[in-house]
Formats: sequence, C-alpha cells, structure tokens
Amino acid sequence: MDVLDNYSGHTDPGGPAARRELDALTITKLSVGPMDNNAFLLVCRATGEALLLDAANDAERLADLIGSGAARPELRTLVTSHRHADHWQALGAVAGMFQPHLIAHPIDAPELPIPMDELVEHGDVVRFGRIELEVIHLRGHTQGSIALLYRGSDHPHLFSADSLFPGGPGRTWSEPDFWSLVADLEARVFDVLPDDTWVYPGHGDDTTLGKERPSIPDWKARGWVDES
Repeated sequence: MDVLDNYSGHTDPGGPAARRELDALTITKLSVGPMDNNAFLLVCRATGEALLLDAANDAERLADLIGSGAARPELRTLVTSHRHADHWQALGAVAGMFQPHLIAHPIDAPELPIPMDELVEHGDVVRFGRIELEVIHLRGHTQGSIALLYRGSDHPHLFSADSLFPGGPGRTWSEPDFWSLVADLEARVFDVLPDDTWVYPGHGDDTTLGKERPSIPDWKARGWVDES
C-alpha cells in the first residue's frame, strides 16, 4: 500500500492512502469502492493500537493498509458510522480477519450485516490505546448516524461520515430529516467547536468548520431538496 505523507485531505479512488501525523495519533485516509467512500485508520502512537472507521469496501486493500509483520498496528476497534450499505461492504471480511471490537449506534446497528459488540449513544467515549473519541449523534442522514471527535493538541478533528461535507449537510430523504440534521449540526457541532476543527467526511475531500460556517444561512434558505 502506497501512503502519501503530505496530507491534504484529498485521496483518489483506487489511489494511495494519505497519512497525517499528530502528536499522539496518526490518521490515514483511504478511498475505497465505486462510491469513493473514505475509510480512516487511526493509530495510537504510544501503544500501536488502532481503530478503523467504516470498513466500507475493498477488504483486501484495507488489510493492506493495516499492514503485516511486527510493525503492523493492532486493530482493536472498528466503528461503523451508519447503516447505509456503501459504508459496510467489507465489514464482515475485516471483522473476520482481525477480530476487532465492533461499535455502532443502537438505531442503525440492527441493519448491519453482523452483530455489534458495543452500542454507543451521543456523549459516549470510544477508547483505543490512549486515545479517546467522543461520539456525536447526528440525526438526519440516518437516525443512527454518528460522528467521532478527537480533541487534538493542535485543534479538534471531526470524522463526520455522511452528515457533513464541503458545501453542506449530507443527503436526507424528507424535510423533517433535513431540519433535524441541520439542528444537530448547529447545536452539537458548530455551536461548540471552533473554526479550525478539521472535518473528515465519509466521501470526497476534507473541509473545516470555518469554511462551512458562513454557509449555514444558505443551507436554511435553500431548505430540503428532494434528490430522489
């Protein structure tokens, strides 16, 4: 697996992974599958324990990303952000290969292809090695969608899955779901986190809260758009 060390927030489908090194954590982003899904491998630098967010597709590429031999991190935890099938196509295979602790929100967990080991709610903490990730429940894209927040020494890092992208909230399928997602993004993300929060979405390029915050009035003015 080729891994680029000049992290920009962009990866190409089928291309190399991109790694970002923080004081206590490394974040490696890989685009997998035909829908340009982002999978994120987080490794605690102190212990070598790892967490994978969304085993979306391409199980063999994900295994290659994790690596082999003595230097391979120990994949202890696998979090699935929500129930949509493009985010768990490789879940069963990766779970079979590495036997990690499986985590999801209780609303979406019954729709996943294998049982979860732990169900998490808004405000819970996911731990691996010496790293703590805060669970943020964002209702709208699905009712059980979760984001993960790492409060780094540089700035916060938010893994938003399909709830927030460059340009606005993730897709919703009804007007109530749209307003639910906007309300949660405001109350649980924009109202409590600073502009330099780095956002890692479930597809495509990264962004920051500072880039997205000025557009909130436009999102509300546009309202829900039926994309079906």
